[in-house]
Amino acid sequence: MTTPSVTSPKRVLFVCVGNSNRSQMAETFARVHGGGRVEAHSAGSRTSDRVNPRAVEFMREVGHDLTSHRSKTLSNISDVAVSMGCGDECSLVRARKRGSIPDPREMPPEKFRAVRDLNREEREVTAEESVTGAMGSKGSRNRGKPVHRP
Repeated sequence: MTTPSVTSPKRVLFVCVGNSNRSQMAETFARVHGGGRVEAHSAGSRTSDRVNPRAVEFMREVGHDLTSHRSKTLSNISDVAVSMGCGDECSLVRARKRGSIPDPREMPPEKFRAVRDLNREEREVTAEESVTGAMGSKGSRNRGKPVHRP
């Protein structure tokens, strides 16, 4: 009798400078869109003390609670790292995919929401590409190219 193989979820690490906005949102969206197929994490190259209260507020608007999230450092290695556009601050991260999602920290509410929504769209793709192995390949929708800015 053959035992069905159990595939471990792909570990995905989202990296930005402070781990207080973009990567926290990306981690949440990847968990939602990846289901049990993706184990999402986030970290920062220079972490802040906390998750930005505005990120908590704007994620709450779309049904996600970030109140228990904490800013974390780059101490764990994952299967996949996705840079949030932190440039030289994350230059040592071997990312299979590099993004260019703007930091919404100082943006007015409507632009912050636009960044949140862009992040959600990109994480749907990231979750699928992580599982199918297309991350950073020719078949990848983004292929590491910068995404549009709100």
